Amino acid sequence: MKKGQISNILRQLQLIYIVDWIRFYILKFKNYNKNKKFGAKHPDVILPPDYLMYESFSIDYDQYYNGGRRMAVWVAEHLRKHTSLANQAILDWGCGPGRIIRHMPEVIGNNCTFYGTDYNSKSIAWCKANIPNVGFNCNPLKAQLPYKDNTIDAIYGISILTHLSEQMHTDWINELQRVLKPEGIILLSTHGDNYKVKLEQTELENYNKGLLVVRGTVKEGHRTYCAFQPKPFMQKLFRDVDILEHIELSSDTKDWVPQDLWIIKKRS
Repeated sequence: MKKGQISNILRQLQLIYIVDWIRFYILKFKNYNKNKKFGAKHPDVILPPDYLMYESFSIDYDQYYNGGRRMAVWVAEHLRKHTSLANQAILDWGCGPGRIIRHMPEVIGNNCTFYGTDYNSKSIAWCKANIPNVGFNCNPLKAQLPYKDNTIDAIYGISILTHLSEQMHTDWINELQRVLKPEGIILLSTHGDNYKVKLEQTELENYNKGLLVVRGTVKEGHRTYCAFQPKPFMQKLFRDVDILEHIELSSDTKDWVPQDLWIIKKRS
């Protein structure tokens, strides 16, 4: 790589970090009063540092904690349609600072064992120190999980594929299948047709051709790196598994654009 190309990449990274921190402080200020009220009302709730919360979701204490519990219930309901959720090993792939997985031991119970994994070492360190009854592990960005073959019964990943490149989609689906038991279940969310309104003209043309659209090519895995997945792309990605459900949600508000939900099963 030439020196000029390296300098250009460094400038792009610097700009992304600056914009990201500006957005962080804007949201921190915007939610300050709301978060202060939550802290006063729930003094016993342990929360992650604001930036860890922001990286994985938003700086909204109520949405992190109570919204996280609602999401845990929602995920459990969808998984329960296809597996017993009793005496099972359940993995939150890309758990961040534990927004969902912290509630799973209470929401599911049934003698299940719970795991959370993420490539953000700071999030995993916080989870290990503050969330009981869950085993946490740090994984690299590349598709490599610290679990043996055929050991996990159910996996869910909320808005994880939405920040990965095309090659990473393939690599990670293969890795998730590796650790999953035969007939195990995977639940994943993606940026489907609801997100077409956010695409530029060239991006939309490629999306409508069934191609993965990736925006932000500097820091894969970060919230500033977005992938948009049309249905034909996902169907091709899942050619070696059984697609149990593809759910396209709708929303009555412009403030929330719902992601698609895919539930797949590993073949025996």
